[in-house]
Amino acid sequence: MISLRSVQRTYPTPAGPFPALRGIDLDVAPGESIAIVGRSGSGKSTLLHLLGGIDRPTAGDVNVGGTALGALSTERLATWRGRNVGIVFQFFQLLPTLSVEENVLLAMDFAGVIPAARRRDRAQQLLSRAGVADQARKRPAELSGGQQQRVAVARALANDPPLVLADEPTGNLDSATAREIFALFASLGAEGKTVVIVTHESAEVCGASRTVTLADGAVVA
Repeated sequence: MISLRSVQRTYPTPAGPFPALRGIDLDVAPGESIAIVGRSGSGKSTLLHLLGGIDRPTAGDVNVGGTALGALSTERLATWRGRNVGIVFQFFQLLPTLSVEENVLLAMDFAGVIPAARRRDRAQQLLSRAGVADQARKRPAELSGGQQQRVAVARALANDPPLVLADEPTGNLDSATAREIFALFASLGAEGKTVVIVTHESAEVCGASRTVTLADGAVVA
């Protein structure tokens, strides 16, 4: 599902080039759930952004689901991402002026994968699965942090993507709510989706089958 070869990402800074990733090689099988761990600044989020086509590598090859992301134009990359990747962010990234249901619907409207006639029913099904169907008409600000993250997971699943990426999805949640969110991710892996979670937790805690440890932009374990 995921194949990285000699991937580098360097950012320009006033002090000179900063190598966020240094020659990453990584393979992830279809249906596998992995946890990416490491200290702050180790390159975890940068790696996740490359997998989701949010950022591009400075060098090396990123292949996801048989697609070489480096060969896609910016427009085609955005289309690919909308149809193939669901992303859950630490700070939810829900649109505050839309209702919970509208946040999920917008993802479907953008990608055009789900027929229009089915979108509202699917949004309700996903919100029900995430345990927040009763919050569908509310705005994100009216929800707790845990509820907002559940909505973010529902939105990430809107287009039934084969790959789900999560960047510190429980970083702002209490431990009990975090366990519930991780259980939701574990259920996705059980259904055959490939799940990559950037986290400070262990693989056992977040339900992953394997841990990839980064340090100073390189895989060390």
